[in-house]
Amino acid sequence: MSMEYHEEDVPHVLAVDDNLIDRKLIEKLLKTSSCRVTTAENGMRALEYLGLRENHQEDHFNGNVLKVNMIITDYCMPGMTGYELLQKIKESSVLKDVPVVIMSSENIQTRINECLEKGAQTFMLKPLKLSDVKKLRHQLTNVN
Repeated sequence: MSMEYHEEDVPHVLAVDDNLIDRKLIEKLLKTSSCRVTTAENGMRALEYLGLRENHQEDHFNGNVLKVNMIITDYCMPGMTGYELLQKIKESSVLKDVPVVIMSSENIQTRINECLEKGAQTFMLKPLKLSDVKKLRHQLTNVN
């Protein structure tokens, strides 16, 4: 997979969603907004990719951590919710500064507040639109 553009100039987003259609949509929107995308179908896969598995502590990190500029995750997923994934990321000394965006098809204020209190960058309602993703892309550009 050789990319023509300079990869370090392009934000790399890890998108986590158990629904294949939603995952494809997010991936398409992010790519349209000039992001590099890695997808994961659940929280455990995301943690594995980031090198933060249950039974390993921070000495087992792989290089992927340094390459991820933002994590966008669905809230409702089997096995591990987006909220639990957010907690794991924020508890990690290496990952805690990576912005995490939570998305959900349900607009539940207590859930939104909970996520924001835990350190989520923002909470977005599904289905995501290109304008939502452009907003995120703009935030990424301002962060780096």
